[in-house]
Amino acid sequence: MPSMNRPMRRTRLGLLSLLALLTGAPSPAWAQAPAALKNQAKAAAAKAQAKTPGAPQAQEQISDVLKAPRPKGGEYFGLYLMDKKVGWFFTDLTALPGNKVQSINELIFKAQVGTRVSERVHREVRVYEAKPGGKLLSFTVTQKGDGGDNELVGTVTGDSLRVVRKRPGQPDEVLKPLPLPKETVEDADQARVALLRGQKVEGVALDGTDLEGYRTVTTVEAPEEQMLGGVKVKLSRVSTLSDKEKVPVAAFLTTDGKMVRVDFGQTMQARAESETVAKRLDLVEVFGLTRVVLPQPLPAKAREVPGQVKLVMKNLPEKFQQDTYRQKYHRLPDGRVEVTLMAAPPSPKGRLPRPVADPDKGENLKSTLAVEADAPAIKAQARSIIRDEKDAYTAARMLSAWVYSNLQKDYGASADRATDVLRQKKGDCTEHSLLTVAMLRASGIPARRVDGVIYMVNSDGVPALYWHEWVEAYVGEWTQLDPTFNQPVADATHFYVGYEGNAEITPLIGALQVTDVK
Repeated sequence: MPSMNRPMRRTRLGLLSLLALLTGAPSPAWAQAPAALKNQAKAAAAKAQAKTPGAPQAQEQISDVLKAPRPKGGEYFGLYLMDKKVGWFFTDLTALPGNKVQSINELIFKAQVGTRVSERVHREVRVYEAKPGGKLLSFTVTQKGDGGDNELVGTVTGDSLRVVRKRPGQPDEVLKPLPLPKETVEDADQARVALLRGQKVEGVALDGTDLEGYRTVTTVEAPEEQMLGGVKVKLSRVSTLSDKEKVPVAAFLTTDGKMVRVDFGQTMQARAESETVAKRLDLVEVFGLTRVVLPQPLPAKAREVPGQVKLVMKNLPEKFQQDTYRQKYHRLPDGRVEVTLMAAPPSPKGRLPRPVADPDKGENLKSTLAVEADAPAIKAQARSIIRDEKDAYTAARMLSAWVYSNLQKDYGASADRATDVLRQKKGDCTEHSLLTVAMLRASGIPARRVDGVIYMVNSDGVPALYWHEWVEAYVGEWTQLDPTFNQPVADATHFYVGYEGNAEITPLIGALQVTDVK
C-alpha cells in the first residue's frame, strides 16, 4: 500500500485526455478500403443506369473516409511522455460486407508508480454505414487493468442508443436510453478526410469514456519538411480540436497517406513504429518524471487553514492565470508569474442548507457514467453518513471524512465508476475524489473533481509538486476538500489547474517550473 507521504495521483494523468483524443473520440483509424466495396458501388451504379436508359452514371456512394489513401492492415504507434515510452497504440479501419465500415482503436498504457506497475488497456470497435455521412450503428468499448475491467456495448435501435455495461462477476446493466449519436463515418478519420477534400472537416464524436458527443474540427495546415530515415520528406499537417479536450492535436502524414507522428502539446507524442518496436516499452517511473521540483521547501504556513503561500512560476500559459477565490496571479516584468495560493473555510454567513442550487445550471449535480449520483447504492451510502444533516458544508465534510476513513489507500485497485469504488473500498486520489463527488451530488450538493498539483516531500527528500486530484463543492460558495488526506479545507499546498478529464493541462506536464517560493 502506498504510504501517505507519496502522492496518490494515478499514472493515467494525461492518459484519459490521451484516450479521449486518440480513442474516446474516434481517432484517425487507417487501413485500405477493400476493392470489393467499391466494386459493389460500381455494380449498383451500372444496374441503375441499365434501368434508366440514357441516364448519367450514378456517383459511387462511398464515404470519403474509404477513398483517402492509407496503409493497409492498420498501424502501430509508440506513445511517449516526455520522450519516454509509456505505451503503444494500434488503429485500423476496414470495409465490412453490407456497406458498413469498422474502426478499431486499441491503446495500452504501462508505467511504474513507486514500487507498483500500472497497466491499462482501452479498446474500441465502432461500426458505421459506409455511405457519405454514414451513421454510427454500434460500438464496443473494452477497458482492462488500471481503472477496472468493464465493457460498454452500444447499439442504435430506433430513435435511441441502447448501452449495456458488462463487468466480471456483476450482472449486466442496461443504461438509460441515450439520444442517437451525431457521429458519422467521416468522424472516424477526420484527418485523412480533410486532406482528401483539402478543406476543414467538422463533426461530432461520441466519447468512449463518458458517452457524450463533442464537436470536433480538423483543419488542414501548411505542410512541413522533416527528416525520416535520414531523408528530408515533405509532410502534410492537420490539426484537430475537440470541444471536450480543447488541445490542438497536430498530425503529420506522408503523400501516400501514412501517418508518421501525432503531437499532443510539447510533452506527449505518438510515433509510427512497427508492431514489434511499438510494443517494446520503457518502464517509466511517472511520479519522478512528471513532478515539478521546487527550489526550496514550502513554509509551514502553507499547511495552515487559513493559510497561504506564494510561488513564482515559469511557463504557465496566460489562459491558466485566472483569479479565483483560492488563487491570485501577478505577472512579473520578466514574463514569470507570481501565484498566491490561499486556503480558508467557507464563510458561515454564506453557507446554505441542502439541497443547494447549482450555479452552473445543474452540470455539477448530474449523474454520469462515472459519477453515478443516481445509483441506489451511492444514495443509500450518502444517506447513512449524513442522515438528517441540513447544512451543506457540514454534510460535505462528513462525506469527505467517511471516504478518507473507509477507503484503503491502494494504488493497484483503481476504478472508473463510483459504484465500483464503493464496492471495493480502495484506491488512490482519483477513487477518493470520484466517490466523494458522487455522494455529494446524491445529497443535493453541487460538486466536481479538481486536477492540479500538491506539495509533497517524497522518500528521496526532494521538495516538489506532484499531480493530484481533490474535490470542489458548492455549499453557498465554492470550497475545496481533499478526501485523500482528510482535509475539510484543502490547504494552500494545492494548486488547481483544471477539472477531471480536462486535457488542457497536458501541455503543462514537463513544462511548468517553479523558480521561487515566498
